[in-house]
Amino acid sequence: MDRRTFLHQAGAVGALAAVGLPAAMAAQTPVNIAPANKIRVGIIGCGSVSTQYLPHLSRSPYVELVSTCDRIFDRAKAAAAQYGIAHAYPNIQEMLAGEPFDLMVNLTDMQEHGHLNRSAIEAGRYVWSEKPMANTYAEAWNLLQLAQQKGTRIWDAPAVVTSPQFAFMSKALQAGKIGRVAAAHATYGHLGPDWSAFFYEDKGGSIPDLGVYNLVTLTGLLGPARSVVAMTSIVTPLRKVNDKGEIRVEAEDNAMILLDHGNGVLSHIQSGFNYFDPHGHEGGGQKASISIVGTGGAMELIGYDWAPGGVNVATMDQPEFQRMEADTKGYVWQQGATYLCECLATGKEPIITAEHSLHIVEVIEAARESQETGRRISLTSTFRWPVVS
Repeated sequence: MDRRTFLHQAGAVGALAAVGLPAAMAAQTPVNIAPANKIRVGIIGCGSVSTQYLPHLSRSPYVELVSTCDRIFDRAKAAAAQYGIAHAYPNIQEMLAGEPFDLMVNLTDMQEHGHLNRSAIEAGRYVWSEKPMANTYAEAWNLLQLAQQKGTRIWDAPAVVTSPQFAFMSKALQAGKIGRVAAAHATYGHLGPDWSAFFYEDKGGSIPDLGVYNLVTLTGLLGPARSVVAMTSIVTPLRKVNDKGEIRVEAEDNAMILLDHGNGVLSHIQSGFNYFDPHGHEGGGQKASISIVGTGGAMELIGYDWAPGGVNVATMDQPEFQRMEADTKGYVWQQGATYLCECLATGKEPIITAEHSLHIVEVIEAARESQETGRRISLTSTFRWPVVS
């Protein structure tokens, strides 16, 4: 089912559809499950991303690491042994039937996210998923609806809206520090990962792997997008990767996306797996990756939004850029699941929302539809905004 067919069939959800909210979000399930207690966490996917998540989770006073799971069972067992986790499983069925846990953290290949997240929700588990939560808008919408029916919740990466730099920019924009916002630009790219083929296979690509960070940041700062125009391409048709050798690239490795946020505000995002940087992927700490301009000033995010280094602000009264909010206050890109466990344990409502994630999945799908059809694609989803006020 393509996005347009799904939206047509989903039109019967009534008044909620009129404002772009899925029926699944009609009433939020209370986030609090165990005040002042640790959240029992099961990790599925023990590859490279888990080496960043597990250390962060293991240090949290709100987390009890209960189990690991990986289709390469030796990886699950090795991760469990390294972090003193009592249980390891070779597949999700055994994991869900095994030692009880509250939250599944899904760190698998992105093409696997939708069906694995669905299995966990059907079993009544909360879910934190690496991006994206699903590969199509219809699949993501159904996940939210299922979660509502099961009395649970799902959230996904990236966690960029939890950084102090994002909060600073959001509040500055709302206060009119740079006047009326007109336009924004964001960029994120590198020469492409070489450890797995899934980045280049169908439903992979640079948009859900890289562009998604900027999409979350700009929609979070400027508001939900109303329509999308995009061009995508494949610059490098053959790649060599560690797990499969030479492969033919199926998903875009180069993308340009234009968003209309309404009220005259436009933004542009570029992402790709063909971007040379003389400083390397980790060397972006002092360059602006996101810029926003208005009638009375301009603002830049220094560093990538997943690893911010500060915010530059210039105004008519002070036209030279001044560095602000340089302290990350401990923020790291892999903190999303840890942050969520704190919210679950204390009853604090997360600022990361499933509605925002659903909107991003629709934007990604619409960008690809725009490339295929050469048309501007209207969006129907939305989310509570501003994210930080």
